[in-house]
Amino acid sequence: MLWGNKSLFDALMQKRQHDIAEAALLREVRAILEKNETERRAIKKSLAQSSPDTGANTFNFDLLETNRIFHIDQIRAVCIDYRLRFLSTHLYKSIIPEEAISKINQLQKNHKTKLGGFMIVAPSKQFHLENYDDPLLFAPIGNGYYYLVHKWGNDLHPLRKIMVSPMRSFGTLLLFLLFVSILFTLLITKLFFYGTQTGQFMAMAFLFTFKSFCGIALYYCFWKGKNFNVNIWNSPYYNK
Repeated sequence: MLWGNKSLFDALMQKRQHDIAEAALLREVRAILEKNETERRAIKKSLAQSSPDTGANTFNFDLLETNRIFHIDQIRAVCIDYRLRFLSTHLYKSIIPEEAISKINQLQKNHKTKLGGFMIVAPSKQFHLENYDDPLLFAPIGNGYYYLVHKWGNDLHPLRKIMVSPMRSFGTLLLFLLFVSILFTLLITKLFFYGTQTGQFMAMAFLFTFKSFCGIALYYCFWKGKNFNVNIWNSPYYNK
């Protein structure tokens, strides 16, 4: 018996084959998703346990984007200029976005390798810093070079570099205090003292002002546990 130029048996067989193919497709998709989720969990675990001692990763040189390769000296200079830290991802306390996980996963597939030793550039407050008693995710290449994997969050405020510049080093702090003391000395002598100010008077006023600002800066640094940018850019301690 024909049913639309096709036997009922053929129709049933075709339907069964279709169902089997669909089931196989669903199994394949499920396997892909499960594999992808397993890979993502492994990446997150690697980020949580990452150590700078992991060493270099094995990249396919032909697949690297040159505008994402940076030397440690360049990273160090930016960290000092903007008072940032360059530390292992296991110290990072904020959430690493899923997009970064996807990029790591894709990199691993493209380069046929497993990445490790991840590092992040970010402000101090975004790390779990140990007591001595807006982020960039890097993977080490080797010989002091790092590959930028992902960037997220807001860009740094353009005034940040200026605001943190006094804490670059002891020399920059001293120059800043000298500059502020000179301005403050000129201001208070003009506002509160009348008549002719002799050079000796101005020198005494400056020394008094400079000593006062140095005392305030010293107290602030001790009270807040502050240190200079050149000393903290890769330190996991909040007071060192």
